Amino acid sequence: MELRQLEVFLAVVDTGTFTAAGRRLHLVQSAVSATLRALETELGARLFERTARRAVLTDAGLALLPEARTALAATAAARSAVADVREGVRGPLAVGTMTTTHLIDLPRLLGRFQETHPQVTISLRTLAHGSRDLEAAVVAGELDVAFVSVPGRTPPGLRLRPLARFPMHLLLPLGHPAADAREITLADLLADRWIDSPPGFGNRTVVDAAFAEDSLTRVVGIEVADVPTLPAYVAAGLGVAVVPGYVPVDEATVHVRQVRGHDLTWPMSLATSIRRPERTVVRSFAAVVEEEIASGASIR
Repeated sequence: MELRQLEVFLAVVDTGTFTAAGRRLHLVQSAVSATLRALETELGARLFERTARRAVLTDAGLALLPEARTALAATAAARSAVADVREGVRGPLAVGTMTTTHLIDLPRLLGRFQETHPQVTISLRTLAHGSRDLEAAVVAGELDVAFVSVPGRTPPGLRLRPLARFPMHLLLPLGHPAADAREITLADLLADRWIDSPPGFGNRTVVDAAFAEDSLTRVVGIEVADVPTLPAYVAAGLGVAVVPGYVPVDEATVHVRQVRGHDLTWPMSLATSIRRPERTVVRSFAAVVEEEIASGASIR
């Protein structure tokens, strides 16, 4: 099996057609087809079913997909490792960020990093399903490093460098029946509509886990990706929410309470992959992040 075959396979997956894959790779369609036929012959299985509009992965193709991405990512990492030794800290660095990364003074942090490593080009990416997507992208090699919130156990394939932890607070709209209680159980709020981030966000994972631990089910009526805006939705009377302690809250517009029976905490970490050798540029970036966090200079 050749790397070029895997590159062609992934190009078809990503673009959806043999023609579009050929354009991406500067190959004629017949060359794409021949390359994939050779790969299918070697593997002894069809990888695509061709419809009128798209090339659809078969079960065998779906099984190959994560392995192909891992193999190409490992190859890229190997090339980068050699380049690091030959040329020093330089080249591309793909950084994943959460929608709540404004908690960190990212421009300051990147400015410090680029002062000492001017030959590194940085791309920032925010993904739709928060930390869950970021974790998967790091493991797959699509991101070199990512700021994530991962409560509980470290997912397979990841190395997490803890950066900060924040207690989480329950927010109730003014006039809520439970507002006079200083501590409230989750069971007390089963009749309420909840406002939360979409599945995959760290704060959503924390609250979902607490309800599961109590064998309770809640109704999430509104999903909001921009976590710092959650208090405004609560203030508008649209439901109740739990937010990390870094989120600014105007206690004149909402009640701030504690959830009894749970130590709700929102963690923030820097994630890298343990499935590939860690490039020098990644280690250097992680070191700057940890120094900035330890000094408190980049936490807002």
